[in-house]
Amino acid sequence: MRILFATLAGLAGLASFGCAPVSFPAVPPGPPVRHEASSASFAIIGDYGEAGPEAAAVAALVRKWQPDFIATTGDNNYPDGMQDTIDANIGQYYHDYIGGYVGSYGGGAAESRFFPTLGNHDWRTHDLAPYLGYFKLPGNERYYAVSWGPVDLFLLDSDQSEPDGNDADSRQARWLQDALAGSTAAWQLVLLHHPPYSSAMHGSTRALQWPFAQWGVDAVIAGHDHDYERLERDGIVYLVNGLGGHGKLYQFGTPVPGSAVRFNATHGAMRVQATAQELRFEFLRVDGQVVDTRVIASTRR
Repeated sequence: MRILFATLAGLAGLASFGCAPVSFPAVPPGPPVRHEASSASFAIIGDYGEAGPEAAAVAALVRKWQPDFIATTGDNNYPDGMQDTIDANIGQYYHDYIGGYVGSYGGGAAESRFFPTLGNHDWRTHDLAPYLGYFKLPGNERYYAVSWGPVDLFLLDSDQSEPDGNDADSRQARWLQDALAGSTAAWQLVLLHHPPYSSAMHGSTRALQWPFAQWGVDAVIAGHDHDYERLERDGIVYLVNGLGGHGKLYQFGTPVPGSAVRFNATHGAMRVQATAQELRFEFLRVDGQVVDTRVIASTRR
């Protein structure tokens, strides 16, 4: 049986594209993807899904790092999330990290090592069919968790079309709060597309200013604005990472409170290294220069 879930905001979003509301199965998030390890070294790319020289340069940078896995902050498939663009936008560069790969650019990964987050351009299909058919993700496949060594990642669907909602009182938020309460990893990271706080074109998203610090999150990483920004709010780190390959870069406006570093000169990606004692974020330009480094030392004994 298929059950219809739709928020009022989601219905409005679908209506703007001339689409009828879509039914999604009443499937809860599944158990996290698990990989046992003493450390983790991984890449985060955002707003990358536009095939071209910029996306290729970011992919080349990421490949030099030989990361354990790659995660995204959304907008995986420009411009409209369609089937005829998804493989060129994603698989052309990252096919060998994708578990169960079904594209035409070579072999996939024996174990899933590519973990995407939904963005608004992915939702333009209104039923997510290309995305859901391309990736093999846990549970409802729209939001889920990955546990890799000392770090737990919680990949959310921040779009207003999410059937389980996108505000702090939603079904999705309750899942996150419960999952964080049960996490025993050294570090807890949240990835989502729309930034809770941003000084650039799209700006801050009030509905997504959840009590992340209170719930035990160490850092929140978003995209949507095509720039890099690091903010320090409520005692935790917020990052905007949207320079993964889209050709248009965004300008900054007035810095919002807590904004510490802002960069929009060229494309790049984030490298994250985690042990039980330390969590290190670096943002690097495509030429390999380090733009920003933020290290968090564990206070757990």
